[in-house]
Amino acid sequence: MPTEMASHIVGYPRMGPKRELKFALESFWDGKSSAEDLQKVSADLRSSIWKQMTDAGIKHIPSNTFSYYDQVLDTTALLGAVPPRYGWNGGEIGFDTYFSMARGNASVPAMEMTNHFIVPELGPDVNFSYASHKAVEEYKEAKALGVDTVPVLVGPVSYLLLSKPAKGVEKTFSLLSLLPKILLVYKEVVSELKAAGASWIQFDEPTLVLDLESDKLQAFTDAYSELESTLSGLNVLIETYFADVPAAAFKILTSLKGVNAYGFDLVRGTKTLDLIKSEFPKGKYLFAGLVDGRNIWANDLSASLSTLLTLEGIVGKGIQLFVRADKLVVSTSTSLLHTAVDLVNETKLDQEIKSWLAFAAQKIVEVNALAKALAGHKDEAFFSANAAALASRKSSPRVTNEAVQKAAAALKDSDHRRATNVSARLDAQQKKLNLPILPTTTIGSFPQTIELRRVRREYKAKKISEEEYVKAIKEEINKVVKLQEELDIDVLVHGEPERNDMVEYFGEQLSGFAFTANGWVQSYGSRCVKPPIIYGDVSRPKPMTVFWSSAAQSMTARPMKGMLTGPVTILNWSFVRNDQPRFETTYQIALAIKDEVEDLEKAGISVIQIDEAALREGLPLRKSEHAFYLDWAVHSFRITNSGVQDTTQIHTHMCYSNFNDIIHSIIDMDADVITIENSRSDEKLLSVFREGVKYGAGIGPGVYDIHSPRIPSTDEIADRINKMLAVLETNILWVNPDCGLKTRKYTEVKPALSNMVAAAKLLRTQLASAK
Repeated sequence: MPTEMASHIVGYPRMGPKRELKFALESFWDGKSSAEDLQKVSADLRSSIWKQMTDAGIKHIPSNTFSYYDQVLDTTALLGAVPPRYGWNGGEIGFDTYFSMARGNASVPAMEMTNHFIVPELGPDVNFSYASHKAVEEYKEAKALGVDTVPVLVGPVSYLLLSKPAKGVEKTFSLLSLLPKILLVYKEVVSELKAAGASWIQFDEPTLVLDLESDKLQAFTDAYSELESTLSGLNVLIETYFADVPAAAFKILTSLKGVNAYGFDLVRGTKTLDLIKSEFPKGKYLFAGLVDGRNIWANDLSASLSTLLTLEGIVGKGIQLFVRADKLVVSTSTSLLHTAVDLVNETKLDQEIKSWLAFAAQKIVEVNALAKALAGHKDEAFFSANAAALASRKSSPRVTNEAVQKAAAALKDSDHRRATNVSARLDAQQKKLNLPILPTTTIGSFPQTIELRRVRREYKAKKISEEEYVKAIKEEINKVVKLQEELDIDVLVHGEPERNDMVEYFGEQLSGFAFTANGWVQSYGSRCVKPPIIYGDVSRPKPMTVFWSSAAQSMTARPMKGMLTGPVTILNWSFVRNDQPRFETTYQIALAIKDEVEDLEKAGISVIQIDEAALREGLPLRKSEHAFYLDWAVHSFRITNSGVQDTTQIHTHMCYSNFNDIIHSIIDMDADVITIENSRSDEKLLSVFREGVKYGAGIGPGVYDIHSPRIPSTDEIADRINKMLAVLETNILWVNPDCGLKTRKYTEVKPALSNMVAAAKLLRTQLASAK
């Protein structure tokens, strides 16, 4: 029996078990600590991660998966692809330039962010140069600690496919035409890694799972042929994840020059197994991603081992047995970046639920346990404890609620729509609300001050009474209401001071959800979220927001928005149970939100915003799966508000900018008003309306970027609104920021909103005089 244990981790969370990197970054950005302080925290985190993997027995340990913001931005730095507006003059890219690209600065805006990464802006004139030696430095850093790692680079083709043409560059510009130029830099990096002693290198090429046209697939062949001689002498792993690899891409991938190892996500890419069984090349390494990198459930070790034994019979067929085992490597399905860090820090989590879970640190142990079992050293006690936990989850009465199951099942076949069309509803709402043209509003949250967080923390720890807590929150709401009235905003929000997070807040009040103390996951940059865990059927025991929304409405004569998170966003931003289809869970959440919407309406709230910030984010990567997802996602949203009166105005909000391909589904959601991220993407969203898509509902494409501390001028915002008026009817346009203001400071929020209202008023005057 073979004894070689081959295990691998695609990547690991970089924030730290207690969000150490987040606090170090924010302290550095605020000027409270030095670059050396930030680098010290980062080095300590990296060293502890490498040690943890070494101690767990992992053979292929990654390096260069650490990032101060995101790995695509790191690659932009590596290639020296800095847009000219940041005034970079060559040399090694420092924190100033790096963070300006990510966050903007006082004089220039940030680069676009989509899907949690900073989008490269490229054109024919970019002078690529080897401008960040981070990959080599981190490899050497690990080596000095006695750990020989696998350096990880974003693959050259995926990098270009994730980019966009820079401002002023023709939209038809072929980004792949830049491949020969960037490969010159990749060759330098690879050569340096080889010289430093690397024996493996990992290229992440996640775009291989997309439905790519033949010219894009050809680019992979071209790229790795060009790199072949530089890669000579290295083991080269191409890692794919998040979905099945299409048959055409599988063929290309497994015949790439200079590549002898392939990584597949076998959790979300179950069809890839069939391709491996039918045509896996002889003598190559298979990195089998069987431990889920995107969820927190314990692995079914017995089922995974069974799959591995099947694969062992395929990989290395016709070569000696002891070599064959080495060619099959147990891995995670994706980087563990998408999961929480360590279950050890969950001291208060319900013990039964805790036994069903595995965070990143536990997944490392699972990977190693599978590799040991495959090599004939099965830890029987570990496997039987795992089987007992799975059995307990399957049979636990707290998972199933028959009434909820029945109600959700009844939704599938019926359509849920409001009885009247949107233009008739908007007329009825306008009679009631009496808003000016270009009405102003904000997206929901206002800054969360240190004092406010302290109040919430003390109430949770029972250090202050409920009465003191309610008084403090009402005072904060009153302050936010008064500020909005002073600014002369038309439709107000209560600022959400009682909320920790737009998903967690609701999950805490719904049944079927569990919560962690430290289950933080990086969203982007230093922003972390703590996704709830949906472990059972979902229902709403009692109203969740009515008390606060009613209190806020009583403080003003202006319309006050009731603020809810939509079912698809609650789903996409939670760790979701994997024992039933995702749409079934979403319908359950939709019914709970529907109850809340109707209670808000009864309480006299006439504008209700149901945020679907993450609708686009959940879109499957493969086009063939889009229609099914959009069908149930849109249906779930409509379920929430299908029972309200015409005079109740339903708003929704969406983040990020790639909506052009799903605009018809957004129209089908049938909201009265949609507010949408727009400012970072050069008004890309507006092009869909230029191309003739008719949109009759209210729409507020964001007029300024809240992810940046920069304060836009009145003229800049007015210019943006004018661009919108060129393609949208005056009577449907709303004026609002891109997103919630929770992460900003009042010193930024007040002048920015003041300029926004001034811009709206300026244009109202101009429009009135033009009549």
